[in-house]
Amino acid sequence: MVTPRAPVRRPRSRTYHLTVRALGPLALLALWWVASATGALTPDVLASPAGVLRATGELWGNGQLSDALATSLTRSGIGLLIGLTVGLTLGIVTGFTRLGDELLDSSLQTLRTIPFLSLVPLFMVWFGINEVAKILLIAVATTFPMYVSTSSGVRNTDRKLVEAMRTFGMSRLAVVREVVLPGALPSLLAGLRLSMTLSVIALIAAEEINATAGIGYLMSQAQSYARTDILAVCILVYGLLGLVADGLVRLLERFVMPWRTAGQGADR
Repeated sequence: MVTPRAPVRRPRSRTYHLTVRALGPLALLALWWVASATGALTPDVLASPAGVLRATGELWGNGQLSDALATSLTRSGIGLLIGLTVGLTLGIVTGFTRLGDELLDSSLQTLRTIPFLSLVPLFMVWFGINEVAKILLIAVATTFPMYVSTSSGVRNTDRKLVEAMRTFGMSRLAVVREVVLPGALPSLLAGLRLSMTLSVIALIAAEEINATAGIGYLMSQAQSYARTDILAVCILVYGLLGLVADGLVRLLERFVMPWRTAGQGADR
């Protein structure tokens, strides 16, 4: 009796994956264009794709879009850097030491449940309407995802391996650097990915705090003059920022953990 062979699954090409991923956005773009061309979507509700493209060229040509983008990226980048540093440090302390866990974790878990948007009025009272309030709001939003992921990853590190390294005379700092952090790398990248996405969401909220520059300021100006084309440009810029942030983490993951991405590609 001949045993039938299981069908061999060939790995799909990168071109195939990119094509499939592009189908959704292209379908939405086509639907938007058709709705605008047929009059089902009027310019006072949402500008047509051609109108948005013209507005993009106008804003880029006069320098408004590039200046606003630079301001927003600076705010988001500084806030994200602060949040990642604080979250990583607290996650290592609570995940690696029992004293740190007992002293800090319960308080941090309580603070984590507070929506960062609810802090906007309080930050305005504490720091005014300057850049400090905006940057700190982004920092708060990005701290806790990094903290939770780091703490979880550090706790799941093989304790026997840690004890073995300590037996060989490794200092606690060296163990963290050489053993704990490499072992927690998947969790760290997951936290980084979520924090970078939240930095864009927090940026949108931060730029509602009486901004005088940035993408949020362009949106408020466009709202005053009912410029739906410029509003659409700003919304698309925010979306692209989130997409780029996610892509950067995926690229970093492919670089630092090539074995993981190779395994995932073979399974699909």
